[in-house]
Amino acid sequence: MRKYETIFILQPDLAEDDVKSVTDKVQDVVASLKGDFHRLDDWGTRKLAYAIRKFPRGRYYYLRFDGGAQLVAELERRLRLDEKVLRFLSVNITDEPEKKVAERKPVIEAAEAPEAAEAAAE
Repeated sequence: MRKYETIFILQPDLAEDDVKSVTDKVQDVVASLKGDFHRLDDWGTRKLAYAIRKFPRGRYYYLRFDGGAQLVAELERRLRLDEKVLRFLSVNITDEPEKKVAERKPVIEAAEAPEAAEAAAE
Protein backbone atom coordinates (compact mmCIF):
# COMPACT_ATOMS: atom_id res chain seq x y z
CA MET A 1 0.00 0.00 0.00
CA ARG A 2 1.12 3.50 -0.73
CA LYS A 3 0.73 6.56 1.46
CA TYR A 4 -1.47 9.38 0.21
CA GLU A 5 -2.71 12.72 1.37
CA THR A 6 -5.70 14.54 -0.01
CA ILE A 7 -6.64 18.13 0.63
CA PHE A 8 -10.14 19.17 -0.31
CA ILE A 9 -11.92 22.50 -0.04
CA LEU A 10 -15.61 22.74 0.82
CA GLN A 11 -17.98 25.64 0.41
CA PRO A 12 -17.57 27.96 3.42
CA ASP A 13 -21.28 28.42 4.18
CA LEU A 14 -22.21 24.75 4.60
CA ALA A 15 -24.16 23.61 7.64
CA GLU A 16 -22.40 21.22 10.01
CA ASP A 17 -24.67 18.38 8.83
CA ASP A 18 -23.50 18.86 5.24
CA VAL A 19 -19.86 18.98 6.30
CA LYS A 20 -20.36 15.83 8.36
CA SER A 21 -21.94 14.03 5.39
CA VAL A 22 -18.95 14.83 3.15
CA THR A 23 -16.36 13.79 5.74
CA ASP A 24 -18.29 10.58 6.49
CA LYS A 25 -18.46 9.82 2.78
CA VAL A 26 -14.69 10.24 2.48
CA GLN A 27 -14.05 7.93 5.43
CA ASP A 28 -16.50 5.35 4.03
CA VAL A 29 -14.69 5.29 0.68
CA VAL A 30 -11.36 4.63 2.40
CA ALA A 31 -12.87 1.89 4.57
CA SER A 32 -14.84 0.21 1.78
CA LEU A 33 -11.80 -0.14 -0.48
CA LYS A 34 -9.65 -1.61 2.31
CA GLY A 35 -7.51 1.45 2.88
CA ASP A 36 -5.94 2.44 6.17
CA PHE A 37 -7.43 5.70 7.43
CA HIS A 38 -4.94 7.76 9.47
CA ARG A 39 -6.42 11.20 10.03
CA LEU A 40 -8.84 13.85 8.88
CA ASP A 41 -8.06 17.40 10.00
CA ASP A 42 -10.24 20.49 9.68
CA TRP A 43 -7.93 23.37 8.76
CA GLY A 44 -10.75 25.89 9.00
CA THR A 45 -12.03 28.56 6.65
CA ARG A 46 -9.39 30.42 4.67
CA LYS A 47 -9.30 33.01 1.94
CA LEU A 48 -8.75 31.54 -1.51
CA ALA A 49 -6.17 32.97 -3.90
CA TYR A 50 -8.99 33.48 -6.40
CA ALA A 51 -12.74 32.93 -6.29
CA ILE A 52 -13.91 29.42 -7.12
CA ARG A 53 -17.57 29.24 -8.20
CA LYS A 54 -17.97 32.77 -6.80
CA PHE A 55 -16.73 31.74 -3.33
CA PRO A 56 -13.85 33.93 -2.10
CA ARG A 57 -13.29 31.63 0.92
CA GLY A 58 -13.25 27.88 1.45
CA ARG A 59 -13.17 25.36 4.28
CA TYR A 60 -10.03 23.21 4.05
CA TYR A 61 -9.73 19.55 5.08
CA TYR A 62 -6.62 17.36 5.18
CA LEU A 63 -6.96 13.59 4.75
CA ARG A 64 -4.10 11.11 5.29
CA PHE A 65 -4.55 7.45 4.30
CA ASP A 66 -2.84 4.36 2.87
CA GLY A 67 -4.28 2.52 -0.10
CA GLY A 68 -4.03 1.63 -3.74
CA ALA A 69 -4.59 3.48 -6.98
CA GLN A 70 -8.21 2.29 -7.18
CA LEU A 71 -8.93 3.87 -3.81
CA VAL A 72 -7.56 7.23 -4.92
CA ALA A 73 -9.47 7.07 -8.20
CA GLU A 74 -12.76 6.29 -6.44
CA LEU A 75 -12.20 8.97 -3.79
CA GLU A 76 -11.48 11.60 -6.43
CA ARG A 77 -14.49 10.49 -8.48
CA ARG A 78 -16.81 10.96 -5.51
CA LEU A 79 -15.29 14.32 -4.58
CA ARG A 80 -15.66 15.47 -8.20
CA LEU A 81 -19.37 14.56 -8.21
CA ASP A 82 -20.15 16.35 -4.94
CA GLU A 83 -21.20 19.96 -5.52
CA LYS A 84 -20.17 20.93 -1.98
CA VAL A 85 -16.51 20.29 -2.85
CA LEU A 86 -14.82 23.22 -4.58
CA ARG A 87 -11.37 21.67 -5.18
CA PHE A 88 -9.31 18.65 -4.19
CA LEU A 89 -5.81 17.32 -4.71
CA SER A 90 -4.40 13.88 -3.91
CA VAL A 91 -0.65 13.34 -3.65
CA ASN A 92 1.39 10.16 -3.25
CA ILE A 93 3.74 10.71 -0.29
CA THR A 94 5.31 7.25 -0.18
CA ASP A 95 9.00 7.46 0.62
CA GLU A 96 10.92 6.14 -2.33
CA PRO A 97 14.07 4.17 -1.52
CA GLU A 98 17.29 5.99 -2.20
CA LYS A 99 19.07 4.93 -5.35
CA LYS A 100 22.55 3.54 -4.87
CA VAL A 101 25.25 5.55 -6.52
CA ALA A 102 27.61 3.40 -8.57
CA GLU A 103 31.08 3.33 -7.10
CA ARG A 104 33.58 5.12 -9.26
CA LYS A 105 37.17 4.12 -9.72
CA PRO A 106 39.62 6.69 -8.45
CA VAL A 107 41.23 8.73 -11.21
CA ILE A 108 44.73 7.83 -10.03
CA GLU A 109 45.32 4.41 -8.53
CA ALA A 110 47.27 4.26 -5.27
CA ALA A 111 50.24 2.49 -6.96
CA GLU A 112 50.37 5.07 -9.75
CA ALA A 113 50.24 8.05 -7.37
CA PRO A 114 53.99 8.09 -6.49
CA GLU A 115 54.92 7.76 -10.16
CA ALA A 116 52.63 10.66 -11.08
CA ALA A 117 54.15 12.79 -8.31
CA GLU A 118 57.70 12.04 -9.55
CA ALA A 119 56.75 12.85 -13.14
CA ALA A 120 55.25 16.14 -12.05
CA ALA A 121 58.38 17.02 -10.05
CA GLU A 122 60.68 16.56 -13.06
